[in-house]
Amino acid sequence: MKFADKLFFATTVLLSAIFTIFGMWMLHSYFQRSLDREIMQGNTENQMFQYLFEMAYQTVQDYGDEYAIERASGSVVKNVEKNGIACFILKDDGTFLYGEPREAEGELKDIINSLTETITPENDYCYGVRKIGERYFLLNICISDTNEHRLYLGICKDLTDIYEDRQRLLNQYRIAFFVLLIVGGVCIYALSRYMTRPIQNLSKVAGNIASGDYSKRSHYKAADEIGELAASFNQMADRLVQQMQEKELEAKQKEDFTAAFAHELKTPLTSIIGYADMLSTIQMSEEERLEATLYIYRQGKRLENLSHKLLELVSTEKQQVQYKPVSTKSLEENIRTTMRPIFKNKGIKGKITMEKGTIYGDYELLLSLFYNILDNGIKAVETGGFILLKGSKLEHGYEIKVVDNGRGIPRQEIDRITEAFYMVDKSRSRKEGGAGIGMALCKQIVSLHKGSMKIDSNPGEGTVVRLIFPEYTGESKE
Repeated sequence: MKFADKLFFATTVLLSAIFTIFGMWMLHSYFQRSLDREIMQGNTENQMFQYLFEMAYQTVQDYGDEYAIERASGSVVKNVEKNGIACFILKDDGTFLYGEPREAEGELKDIINSLTETITPENDYCYGVRKIGERYFLLNICISDTNEHRLYLGICKDLTDIYEDRQRLLNQYRIAFFVLLIVGGVCIYALSRYMTRPIQNLSKVAGNIASGDYSKRSHYKAADEIGELAASFNQMADRLVQQMQEKELEAKQKEDFTAAFAHELKTPLTSIIGYADMLSTIQMSEEERLEATLYIYRQGKRLENLSHKLLELVSTEKQQVQYKPVSTKSLEENIRTTMRPIFKNKGIKGKITMEKGTIYGDYELLLSLFYNILDNGIKAVETGGFILLKGSKLEHGYEIKVVDNGRGIPRQEIDRITEAFYMVDKSRSRKEGGAGIGMALCKQIVSLHKGSMKIDSNPGEGTVVRLIFPEYTGESKE
């Protein structure tokens, strides 16, 4: 059963129960008030009957008991018997002196006799409501003692109208209840469908996402619990799609990495195997043999460089970095000493300058970062070009720029140069011994140091690599 149906049935049953209980209570209260009012009025009229009878009896009691009772009854009942009230006088032996009932004579007489048996000297009054045939009667009885007899003075009043009113109201209530049940049921059904529509839509969106349509989202924006649920669901779906995209990208990067790695191995290995086979099977001149041997040596060095870069990349991801305050002046001296002969051999102008400061990180990893960036710059710069590495203190950190006037990088490829084995100019990079791993390693080192790296470049104009490291707040060990 759907939630909307459960809500409809539960609400309908609850409202029906409340309406039934409240209606029955109202009908019962109205009927009971009317009945109590008639009983009190009957009691008052019965007491008046007793008072008038005893007053009339006392005025003529000297003429004898029988005469006084007869005269008193005749003079009093005329004042009492009105508005549907009938009086009766019963002797203690059960015989009627006045007002012997004619309708349902035997049944009413037995009821009166049974009521008079409940009257005692301590309790000289009683009443009762009895159904005789299809009608209801109120009987009020009290005691009046004469000189010779104990008399039971009573009145009988027809209450059938009250019971008929109750039945009429009950029938009207039943009709109203069924009308309300039908009209209210339709309204409750429509309301339950309206209130659960956002949940149905959310369920439909979830089904679409489960079937592979990840673009679907809930558009319910109300500020209620369902709106909060829809917002949370959308956030969950966005996060799920993001994680899936990240996993897909990661899988693609691993696939690309594997393909690129296989390709990088295939080319030098094919050359090595080919030239080795030539050396072993073909008669070659000394010059040809030296050329083949030199080619095998170069391709072997290329494989060695590739293995070193891969090992460095993998070890950087897994090793526990020992963070310490690193003096920028110490880095400057080390980099300048190492790069001076390389700049000279390539015939380019190189300048290394760093303001005094401190970077919190791993000394060897930082050197590897700067060497890889400078190495990429040297490969991109022609003879006579320049490379500048400049370090500057910032208000909340330390910035290092590496600037060159080399070939530059197309803008559409800037975001990809930090992928492993990605090379802008593959033939030139292989010729110069590159493997496309250096910038991937740089990205990893910067991430380990909680820094940021930004690359700006234009083809034919050069490249600017901007590194920013977070502020070091401890004491420097310079």
